[in-house]
Amino acid sequence: MIDKSNIIPAILERLENLPHGHYLDMRTYKRNRYLLLVKKGHDDFLIIEHGYFRDRFEHVPLKKLKKLLKTLLKKEFPRSTKVRVYNMGVFEEQTAQEIERKIL
Repeated sequence: MIDKSNIIPAILERLENLPHGHYLDMRTYKRNRYLLLVKKGHDDFLIIEHGYFRDRFEHVPLKKLKKLLKTLLKKEFPRSTKVRVYNMGVFEEQTAQEIERKIL
């Protein structure tokens, strides 16, 4: 679990070191809302939002990712102080969105 005030630099660092085709799963403390951050290429990311809103952001470059993450964190995790981050391995669309986590 990472403190929300330090989440953007921590996520950007993890995404830079993430192999192509792998993804990160960011969830609230209760695990009922999440963001999937998929590294498609060197400077190409796919963001899947699943919570209050459901949306997909495709072909997001690294330089625009910081601003998008800041917006999504305010929208999806407004009252959270800690965010759970999981390194999930290779991204497969069907199985990634069906992963069930215990909801508190």
